[in-house]
Amino acid sequence: MKKAFLFLGVVIVAAAAGGATAWTVGRTAGSRVEYIEREVTRTPALGSQFTAYQAEQYPDLTYAAENAVRAVVNIEAVQQVEVQRSRRYDPFFEFFGFGPGGSRDGEPLRQERRAGGSGVIISEDGYIVTNNHVVEDATRLRVKLNDGRTFDARVIGTDPTTDVALIRIDASNLPTIPFGSSDALRLGEWVLAIGSPFDLQSTITAGIVSAKARRLDVIPNEFRIESFIQTDAAVNPGNSGGALVNTHGELVGINTVIKSSTGSYIGYSFAVPESIVRKVVVDLKEYGVVQRAMLGIRFQPIDQRFLDESGERLGITEPGGIWVASVEEGGAASEAGIRKGDIILSIDGVTLGEGARLEEQIGKHRPNDRVKLSVKRGDQVKQFEVTLRNKAGKTELLTKEDVDVIGVLGGRFADAGARLSRELDIEGGVRVLSVKPGGMLARARVREGFVITHINDRTVRTVGDLQRMTDKVLSIDGVYPNGRAASYTFVE
Repeated sequence: MKKAFLFLGVVIVAAAAGGATAWTVGRTAGSRVEYIEREVTRTPALGSQFTAYQAEQYPDLTYAAENAVRAVVNIEAVQQVEVQRSRRYDPFFEFFGFGPGGSRDGEPLRQERRAGGSGVIISEDGYIVTNNHVVEDATRLRVKLNDGRTFDARVIGTDPTTDVALIRIDASNLPTIPFGSSDALRLGEWVLAIGSPFDLQSTITAGIVSAKARRLDVIPNEFRIESFIQTDAAVNPGNSGGALVNTHGELVGINTVIKSSTGSYIGYSFAVPESIVRKVVVDLKEYGVVQRAMLGIRFQPIDQRFLDESGERLGITEPGGIWVASVEEGGAASEAGIRKGDIILSIDGVTLGEGARLEEQIGKHRPNDRVKLSVKRGDQVKQFEVTLRNKAGKTELLTKEDVDVIGVLGGRFADAGARLSRELDIEGGVRVLSVKPGGMLARARVREGFVITHINDRTVRTVGDLQRMTDKVLSIDGVYPNGRAASYTFVE
């Protein structure tokens, strides 16, 4: 046992082997505090096992915080929204030439709606990376720097599939955050989240990397790429688009999602990894569009749920890897020799245990890039070299003139399926699940449930057909669930 000296003043401490209880004694005016030196015995149960403090062994977050915070900005997004007009007749408005509810000549009433987010300066000449949902549908963007200066910003490009956007302000000699490596992040590693939650600019919170390659199905896009870094750094509304940095002050992610029943932080937050952000940013700067590479398969991760539902039928007994459910004809995997039923174990040496990991690895590449797959077929493991393709099934890079048809249409889509096709007497099609405001479908007043069968007189049987189209949309043909055929022509 070790001995120590305890000084007792106005706090009296009673300790037992099972624990300690403390009482606080009040002191009246003029009372005197007496210190009594007394020898006490400490046991290991009371916490006598201490190690020497070594500063170099503990994380110091001040360097990362003080440097990175200078390159994180507040973004104010202004939207012009149409408000519901009152139908009540008011002769006062009519006298001055306004329609019902105060609009002139029957024009709709509009008002400004403001939302806040964050962004990260990545170049001295004003390029800023943020989330797509921060700038989406904004009519004006206002950026406030850490030093208080404000600038109007313009959108360089967006990628709804990863929720990443690139904007720019006209400024120079700006502080920046260098890119780190999200691949090198380790579980338990300290990270900082920097942003403007609740419009409190330059807020810094700390946490650890809780998990990697999380898929949440929260990005509202049919072809989303989700492989989030999960942390327990506090993130709240307004943090979106802000920086996740390591202890070296390097950017390892863009804070994007809160998983919460309240809409505020309750212990989990998620960031788009740097590996995806960097690739999207380079594409938007160099090409104006994101160069999305496609493997050309549908798949399911082999986890316990897969084993419970399909393992016995397919003869698969162990978790791990990606089961190929179907192979797109003429796609990258098909051309390389991948077949339905194959199990992809790794890609470029990265072991695959979940679908998000596969999406992240493919998402880092461009069309015509080559990747190496380790594939289990039966009892054998084979190696395949696959040349990735674009959404049109070609190896060429896309240009600004090539159209993202799904994005232009504006909506969510699904294959019509065999049953609906029989009912409508069609040979397949794409069903409109929802219509997004501002898209071509919304402007043409296409309703949910409409089944697209042709675009520009080209047959559309699956969502894959829709995805592979890159020409400007001039006409849409299809049929509604009640059997009524409809055609829509768009005039430039």
